[in-house]
Amino acid sequence: MTDDVMIELRQVSKSYRGQKAPAVQDVSMTINRGEIVVLVGPSGCGKTTTMKMINRLIEPTSGRILVDGSDVTSLDSTELRRRIGYVIQQVGLFPHMSVATNVGLVPKMLGWDRRRIDARVDELLHLVGLEPGQYRHRLPRQLSGGQQQRIGVARALAADPPVMLMDEPFGATDPLTRDRLQNEFLRLQEKLRKTIVFVTHDFDEAIKMGSRIAVLGERSTIRQFDTPERLLAEPADQAVAQFIGAGASLKQLNLRRVDQVDWDEAALAHLDESPASVLSRLAESGDWAVLTVDGERRPVRWVSPRDLEPGQDNLDGVGNPATSVEPRATLHDALDAMLASSCGAAVVVDDAGRYRGVLDIDRLMRVMSEMRAVERVRDRGVVEAPRKPTVVKARPEPTIPASGRRATAADNGDSR
Repeated sequence: MTDDVMIELRQVSKSYRGQKAPAVQDVSMTINRGEIVVLVGPSGCGKTTTMKMINRLIEPTSGRILVDGSDVTSLDSTELRRRIGYVIQQVGLFPHMSVATNVGLVPKMLGWDRRRIDARVDELLHLVGLEPGQYRHRLPRQLSGGQQQRIGVARALAADPPVMLMDEPFGATDPLTRDRLQNEFLRLQEKLRKTIVFVTHDFDEAIKMGSRIAVLGERSTIRQFDTPERLLAEPADQAVAQFIGAGASLKQLNLRRVDQVDWDEAALAHLDESPASVLSRLAESGDWAVLTVDGERRPVRWVSPRDLEPGQDNLDGVGNPATSVEPRATLHDALDAMLASSCGAAVVVDDAGRYRGVLDIDRLMRVMSEMRAVERVRDRGVVEAPRKPTVVKARPEPTIPASGRRATAADNGDSR
């Protein structure tokens, strides 16, 4: 076991009394430090059983499981579980305990003093985007499903474990909340670099979340263990191809994030700006619409000339609602936002919801063409397609032009 490997499974099997076939049979796998490995496969294939054997919630029948070089069967099972974060779909918060007590449970078991626990709870609530003063004394029933899931992640991180196991952690939330939680967790992972085993039955989620993906068959047989790019481009067999399903080209949009492509700039207008001035600006610039923003620079609506009528004093309530995405969202998320918009564009916003740029259908089509070109070159054996670049182009705060002309990248000090 090398220093780069955090978890290793060596011919691990699990059999249950009274069953002829094992639930898991001879699974071998290495998981590197800091990566997210996703176990994906049909219901009943043994993916959750495989994951639970890592922290001995289920005891393996045979084989060896090493975590950071130590055989888990040689460790005290309770101590092992305290060292490995665990997040499940049902969250599993204790309903009679406050948020702070739930999050601080494992540190308390480890003997931390009260001051250290309180500081850690506040730190983690900030990390998952929940204000401690507002949430630490609430009970789980007073939280939304998405907030409960965030608390579940915070609790799993409480003792700063190097390994986290996540069993369909976002599966019980609605699609919009699920996308936001996925993006938030990927943001945290960029900072924390935990080693994560993630179970899901949703292949699109696997592509979005995973550094590598293990496609499992019956008894957790590994049909293919590869990067998302390789799985989409080169399925190992027909069974893997069927599991991936149709639309592999569209699924590749999950491989790129919004902050990895160039954005365009919108013509911006404040809500208190007069419709007459907006009409004049649109006539001069040739833009089809302006994007209204509030006092905090949060996008509100797209306003075109046909939305403006005589007698209007300002732009409040005028136009069609804008849909937004965060820079960490995938291009697939951006496409969903575009399709939900009346104008075929998604507004890129920062963590506070402030305007940063615009991604439209034309730009997305150009990116898809570039991705297909890279794939064709790679298929000829010339170059390997890049996996989720870590270098992100910083974008300065854009300005609303006072002159009435369209805002451009040059206006914002952006040389791209």
